Amino acid sequence: MKGSTAIFAFLTLFLLLISCKDKKVSFGEHISFNKETDISYGPDSDQVMDLYIPHKKGDTTREAFIVIHGGGWRAGNKSQLTFFTLSLMKKFPEHIFVNMNYRLASETNYALPNQLYDIREVSQLLTKKLGYSPKLILLGNSAGGHLSMLYAYHSDPLKKVKAVINIVGPADLSDQSFRNYQEYSFVERRLVDPRVPEPGISRIDFASPIRWIDHTSPPTLSYYGTTDRVIPFTQGKILDSVLTQNNVMHESYSFNGGHLDWDQSPNDTFLIDKIDLFLKHIDKK
Repeated sequence: MKGSTAIFAFLTLFLLLISCKDKKVSFGEHISFNKETDISYGPDSDQVMDLYIPHKKGDTTREAFIVIHGGGWRAGNKSQLTFFTLSLMKKFPEHIFVNMNYRLASETNYALPNQLYDIREVSQLLTKKLGYSPKLILLGNSAGGHLSMLYAYHSDPLKKVKAVINIVGPADLSDQSFRNYQEYSFVERRLVDPRVPEPGISRIDFASPIRWIDHTSPPTLSYYGTTDRVIPFTQGKILDSVLTQNNVMHESYSFNGGHLDWDQSPNDTFLIDKIDLFLKHIDKK
């Protein structure tokens, strides 16, 4: 009964937070963030983001989480991760948070490189608004996990990404087990603009994060479900193997459940605690 009461109270707080028009989010007396929602970072209606900055000003060393939703690259919305973002904010009150939308793929629009460009545009706008270039922690689930890895390993020449938190993201799109994904034909046809890969690199190879891992790749924490029917559990093992080969710091954890169970209790609390320890480990390096 006590657990149910606590959950109800937290959900009530959450609903109050997202419905409130105030430009501030508070968790008790000592944790608060300035809030801006639906900030445009590009001309497309999908190019919007929510921004949460710790209320205490004057610190130009704050790092930033960029949270990237899933949805098979052609669906989903940042609202799916608002609740989880709030949970992260309670755990990491000194960090800046961005919860972003990105341009969705369709039969007329390719996912890549547009979605990678969108992450870059968010990073650049964040730098402009803050007045300095923060270290980034890219965190995403499913397609968002994939984009987090691909951007960090392939599209971050200035090495702004400090860490990747990959939640049930596909890492090797050529893996036979992933080819059983029910939307794989869409992945083959519409994930990558055929004009993008260099000669000799297939579109599927280009879109596979493991293709771009080297010894300079950022530390990566991964989280996969043992009964996930969308992203096979083997994807995590493939990713770990390539990270190990390249001497990249990484950790990998599993949860009992399917593709959408990672943010259910107690899986969500376990993940947030592991992220905390992982980032502290990086800082000690």
